[in-house]
Amino acid sequence: MNDYEESRRAGARLAAEHNIDDPFAAAIRATRMAMIVTDPSQAENPIIFANDAFLRLTGYGRDEVIGRNCRFLQGPNTDPKAIETLRAAVAAGEDASVDLLNYRKDGSTFWNALYLSPVRNDAGDIVYFFGSQLDVSDRKVVELRARDRSDDLRHEVEARTRELTQALEQKTVLLHEVDHRVKNNLQLISSLLLLQNRRVADPNVKASLKGMLGRVNAIATVHRRLFQSEDVERFDVSAFIRDLVADLMGSIQRDDIEMQLDLERVDIPAAKAAPLALVVNELLTNALRHGFPEGRGGRIFVGVRRENGDFRIEITDDGVGIGKTSPVSGFGLTIVQLLCQQLKARGETTDAEPGTRVVVLLPVNGAH
Repeated sequence: MNDYEESRRAGARLAAEHNIDDPFAAAIRATRMAMIVTDPSQAENPIIFANDAFLRLTGYGRDEVIGRNCRFLQGPNTDPKAIETLRAAVAAGEDASVDLLNYRKDGSTFWNALYLSPVRNDAGDIVYFFGSQLDVSDRKVVELRARDRSDDLRHEVEARTRELTQALEQKTVLLHEVDHRVKNNLQLISSLLLLQNRRVADPNVKASLKGMLGRVNAIATVHRRLFQSEDVERFDVSAFIRDLVADLMGSIQRDDIEMQLDLERVDIPAAKAAPLALVVNELLTNALRHGFPEGRGGRIFVGVRRENGDFRIEITDDGVGIGKTSPVSGFGLTIVQLLCQQLKARGETTDAEPGTRVVVLLPVNGAH
């Protein structure tokens, strides 16, 4: 007996078990959903029943379907992973649901949403596999187009990311080059001022050159802090003040002057870093220079914090006081006044009894 005849007889037995008057069997035959039944007791688990909807979907005649394994619907572009999922489910006697690219008799393709389920007898043995097929080609076309579009977008994003990465690398190289050149130029200016200071004898000229050297060093400190920061667009005022105080105390070599710092982190735009740094440098330099003449020690307090919508920078010393000498005089006073106007800041000098207190209030909004 050939495979076809054996499958046909198995189908006849199935029909006998579910006679034509059986509403379930009639429903399977009449439904518009493609359905098949296979017999796992036979080699290759062949189809033993196919309704008319299955024949219309695939384009095959009943005699071309009965006795064959469902794999005859597969073709060169059918996904091997989906096929393996079906094989594993049949071997394990489990349900399976997959989307397969199948081929009709005329060679045209359709996407088949296949659901396969085992049918067991009272003893729990699998006697049939029941399969339903649904043509979901329209849905799959939409999905594939969306996937292709997603792939195109991913490629575009990757290409753009590479471009931005290259641009960032070029910018980083440029920044390092600028950093190197600025450092060299500032160092050259400092060297020239120092050389000139050694060549002149006039104490007033020496003092002026020393003041200019201090201002250049303050700018150099700003530059160093900016290029060491992770965010080159923001400037940490408190970190700058710590560096500046260390530089100034190292240069004057005065063990009798104590520095007390109370610095809350305050960030301002990098564009405002240099003018604010010069203001702080001028005030600290003058407190050290004029508040504590030789033979008199003391303490200088530097504080930074937010206060009522302002950044408050305070420099207070307990030196000789405002009555004996101005905390900022001459050219230094002009610098502070001009830079405070540029920063839209307010400066206030009061008697600290003893010593001098200078407070600079920089509006928070103006610092952004």
